[in-house]
Parts: sequence; C-alpha cells; structure tokens
Amino acid sequence: MIPSLRAGGAERVMSFVAQNLSQELFETTLVVIGSKNDYSYPIDTINLVFLEKSRVLHSFLPIFSLLRKQKPDIVISAIGHVNAIMAFESIFFKKIIFIGREVNVISVLSKIQSSKKWFSFIDFTKYSYKLLDIILCQSKDMANDMQMNFDVSSKKIRIINNPISESFVPKKQMPNNTVPKFITVGSLVERKGHMRILKALLKYNEPFEYTMIGDGNKVEEVLNFAKENNIGENVKHIPFTKNVSDYLKKSDIFLQGSYVEGFPNALLESCATGTPAIVYKALGGIDEIIEEGVNGYIAEDEVEFVEKLNLLLKQKLEPEVVSSSVMEKFNSPKILKKYENLFLELLQK
Repeated sequence: MIPSLRAGGAERVMSFVAQNLSQELFETTLVVIGSKNDYSYPIDTINLVFLEKSRVLHSFLPIFSLLRKQKPDIVISAIGHVNAIMAFESIFFKKIIFIGREVNVISVLSKIQSSKKWFSFIDFTKYSYKLLDIILCQSKDMANDMQMNFDVSSKKIRIINNPISESFVPKKQMPNNTVPKFITVGSLVERKGHMRILKALLKYNEPFEYTMIGDGNKVEEVLNFAKENNIGENVKHIPFTKNVSDYLKKSDIFLQGSYVEGFPNALLESCATGTPAIVYKALGGIDEIIEEGVNGYIAEDEVEFVEKLNLLLKQKLEPEVVSSSVMEKFNSPKILKKYENLFLELLQK
C-alpha cells in the first residue's frame, strides 16, 4: 500500500519489492492510493490497483472495502500518513497482519520540516503505530528513534535496509573529466540540504560542474542563491530523468547535504555505480553505508566537506571497490530474502 507511483524513494523501493518477491511463495497486489495518470515506475508482473484518490485521508473506505473483499494475510504500507490510515484499518481486521514501513527518523525530521498534514495534529506515530503489528525500519537510527522517542516496543521493530536494483552497476573506470563533475539526486526540499552543499562549494576554489537531479519547493531559492553568488553557470538542474544511473556514472563525486535521512537510496545507488560520496553527518543510516576512505567520507561542517572533497578527488578510488562496498551488503537478492523471511515468520505465528 503506497500513496502514489510518483518519483520517490519509498515508492521506488515498495514497487520494486512488490514485483520481485517470490511468486511461488506470495501472491502480491500493489495498491496505489493516487492516480494511474501519475506514474513513474512501470508495474507489469503483479496485480495493480489504483484507488484514484487525491488525498490519503479520503481512501479509508475504499481500502476498507478492498481488504474485506480480498482478505489478504499481510498488508505492508509505507510513509507516515499511509501507515496511520492502515493502523486504524487494523482495528477492523484482526486476522490480517499489518506492517508499517517507516521512511524517516521522525523526531529529527519534525524539527527540520514542519507538517500541516492532518496526521500531524494527532501525534500519529505514538498512538496509531501502537495498533500496527510490526514497524519496519530502514536503519538502526530509525529503529532507535522509534523506541526512544515514540515508545514502540523492540518486539515490534524489524530493520531491513533498502535494496539496490540490478540497473545500478559499476562503471569500468572513473570518468576522465577535465573539470570535476559533482552530482546530487533528491527532492529539492529543506531537509535535503542543497543550500549547505552550495555554501560549501563557494569555498571550493577550483572550477567544477554541479548537477542537481530532483524537484521540490526549494528549486527557485537554491538556483537563485547559486546565481547571486556567481556560481549559477556551474550549476545544472534536472527536475526528473529516468537515466539517473548514467548521470551518476559520468560524475566524479556524489554530494549529500541532508539533515536527516531514512536510508538514502540515491547515496546507495551512487556508490553502486562506483561513484564515491561526500556526505554531511546526519541520522538515517549514513554511517551504515559510508566506509571512510573506501567509498567516500562523512563531513561535520562546510570546511571539512571541502577538505574531503579535495582528498577524494586526489585519491581516485577504484569504481569496483566503491561498488562492492555497498553491493555486498545491500544487493537486491539479499534484501528481498529478508522481506520474504519476515513475512514467512509472521505467518507462522
């Protein structure tokens, strides 16, 4: 159960998992609350249902009817407001196992990015999440947040990291760019920290090209900042592309400015292509992905960010080494097996 099939980390992971679970063990239906006209990820191997609702809040009765008709064994949902709806649905379906997949370290996110959504007014995490059977976290940081700040029992918590799809494979060698190419992939919103990446790049006293892939409410502010500080010509913005892997392969370094993450797909995918990363220190599984000096570095501030940038450009890490550092831990067969084992475990109880 997902809100839409628009471009986004949760949508990408959930649709990937849904399509790649063992069809011998599971019959899977992907339910999309939104419209079939708003469609970024192809679905062709499983049942697909669009509820055609513009808001998650309006989907309660259609979901209720669907669950009563189909009688699934397990329902897994993702993103806070969908999880909240499913928690209240669970009151009426005692025989169904309900899993809520959380996508962020909520206590930190709430301080950075305030929400005006309906569920923010009823502390949805503390109350509605108690109704779910399992809270599925993407990182250790997220699991700790659930226990320490939202009173979720450790017995209810499971950790499964995000998978890397087979479309992200390592480049054979680092690109021979005469001017270093940097890249960031992610929504241009407050929590993604594009502005502090630009502020760091102002301290980088060499030519560079910086590509930002993604859309969001901070696009104009970020691009205007670049122009006002005379680096506008160095910065390229691409709202959306289906060729993210190609852009990553052609880049020298992936830059991440996030203040908080869930388990960053774009960072995983960059490393999988062999492109190392410089990331700001933040909660959300970053320290589970980055191995210092192997696939990149974690920086505390702008000065260290630039220092690590210069260091990484000199090191010229081998793409295969960078790729294997994440592929060994987060390859899709390994992660899919964890999902399958979780579902089988819950069905045996």
